[in-house]
Amino acid sequence: MNAADEFLRVASDYQLGALDTESQHPFTLSLSQMAREDVGEAVKLMHQVDIHALRQMQAKAAPLADLARAVAATFDADHRVFLCGCGATGRLSLSIEIFCRMGVLPAPDPERVVAFMAGGDLALIKAIETFEDHPEYGARQLEELGFAAGDLLISSTEGGETPFVIGATERAAELSANHPWFLYCNPDDQLIKAAERSKRVIQSKKIRKLNLAVGAMAVAGSTRMQASTVLMAAIGFAFMHQRDPEQAPAEVLQLLRHVAHCDGQFLVPFIEHEAAVYERGAFVLYESARFGITVVTDTTERAPTFSLAAFEKQDDPAASASWCHFIMPEQPEAHVAWKALLHRAPRTLEWPDVRHVAGAEVLACYDFSAQLSARRQIRTQNAEHLPFRIGGGAGEMVWEFDGLCERINLAGVHEFHAHLMLKMLINIHSTLVMGRLGRYLDNLMTYVKPSNNKLIDRSVRYVRLLAQRRTGKLPGYQKVTRVLFAEREKLKPGDPVVLKTLAALGVTV
Repeated sequence: MNAADEFLRVASDYQLGALDTESQHPFTLSLSQMAREDVGEAVKLMHQVDIHALRQMQAKAAPLADLARAVAATFDADHRVFLCGCGATGRLSLSIEIFCRMGVLPAPDPERVVAFMAGGDLALIKAIETFEDHPEYGARQLEELGFAAGDLLISSTEGGETPFVIGATERAAELSANHPWFLYCNPDDQLIKAAERSKRVIQSKKIRKLNLAVGAMAVAGSTRMQASTVLMAAIGFAFMHQRDPEQAPAEVLQLLRHVAHCDGQFLVPFIEHEAAVYERGAFVLYESARFGITVVTDTTERAPTFSLAAFEKQDDPAASASWCHFIMPEQPEAHVAWKALLHRAPRTLEWPDVRHVAGAEVLACYDFSAQLSARRQIRTQNAEHLPFRIGGGAGEMVWEFDGLCERINLAGVHEFHAHLMLKMLINIHSTLVMGRLGRYLDNLMTYVKPSNNKLIDRSVRYVRLLAQRRTGKLPGYQKVTRVLFAEREKLKPGDPVVLKTLAALGVTV
C-alpha cells in the first residue's frame, strides 16, 4: 500500500472542513491582495478579527472561575498541574509553564507546573512531523513526566480533534480522579459529527470541557492566531485568579480594552520593510529577552504555516537558512540559551523509535545563542542579517528594526496581558509580511506543509476549492489526494504543494 492509499484508508477521520476553525473568515477574503496593496487596511481587518474573537470569548468566559478553582485546589492538595498541547497549543502550554517560572503567572512552586507538547521541547522550534496523529504518544509523554493520582491536566487543542491531545487527556482521566480539563475552539455539534475521538471526549463524564469557539481564523485554518490566543488567555487567567476565581472571567474584558486601544497601525512600516528585506535576499534575526518565548513561538510557526525553511540544524551543512531566526545574543552557547529560554533544562524524548528526531542529541544541534551569528554568516556566505529587537522596560514595549522604532505604552498593563498583546501584534505582522510575499492566496494557506493527516486533508480541500472556483468543476477527493501525494514527492524546499497540485491537474491560478 502506497502513502496515498494509507492516507485514504483513514481520511474520513481527518476530513475537518466543516469545522469553524477551518472555514474562511468573511472579513479577510481578500487578505493576500490587501497585504500587497493597502497594508494599513489589512492590519485594520486583522485587528478586527482579534477583537471579534475576544468578544466571543468574553461571552463564554464564566467557566474560567471553575478552572481557576481547579488549579487552586490542585495546588492546595500538594499536587501538580500539567499542561498539554500540540503545535501552537503545545507552544502555548510551554509558555504558561515558562510564565510561572518567570513570575509572570503565580504558582506556589513553579516546579509543580509541568507543560509538554507533542514531540517534546524540540517541537517548540521545529515541527515534529506526524507526532500529533498518535494518541498513544500523548499518553506516553504524560506518564513519563510522572503524572499521578491527584494531579490535574489542562489540555488544549484549537480544533478539538487532535489525537495526541485526546490520548493524553483520556489517559489523565484514567490515572487521576482530579478530572482533566479539555479546552477547544469548535462547536460541539460540529466536532461530534466530524470525529469519533472528539465525540468520545465531549460525552465523557470524567473530562471537564471548556468550549471557546470564536469562529473562523484570519487565515483559514491558521489556529496559531485567534484560537491559540483565546486558549492561552483562558489558562493564564485561571492561573492569575486561582485565589479569587470569580474575577477570572472579568480579565477577558480587561484584555479586550488593551487590544482595542492598540490598533496595530504602527506595524505598517515594519511589515513593508521586513518583506522588502526578504525580497532582496537578506535575513532577519529576532532578539528578545523579556518576550523571548512569545517571539520564538511566532518565528517558529512561520515555517510550517508558509512552507519556509525552519530553524536550521547546525550540524547539517546542507540545511537552508531560515528567512528569520530567533537569537539570544547575551547567551554564550546553545545549551545555556535553551535553559535561559525555558527557565529550566530541556525535556527531550529518548524513545528508541523517535530519539533520532526528538532526542537530546538532536536538540543540542539547534542553536539560538551568540554563536548563531557567525554560523549564519558561514551558511549564507556573509549575507546581510538585520536585527529585529522587541523589548522595553517597565510600562512599555519597544519594537526596533533597521532604523524603525515604536514605543507602545503599557502603563498599568499586567505582564501576561503584554505577552498576549505582543502575540496578537506579531501574528498580524508575520502574516502580512508573508502575504506581501505571496505565501497564501485570498485567506487560504496555499503554502501549507502537509506534514500530518489533518494538513493533508486541508491541502486536498484547498486544491478542490480553488479548482472549483477556477473551472466550475469539483475534482474528486481521491483523485486530488493521489496527485497531491505525487507532487509532494517532487517538492523542493518552499514549494507550494496546493499550487503545484492545481498545476498538475491543469488548473491555472
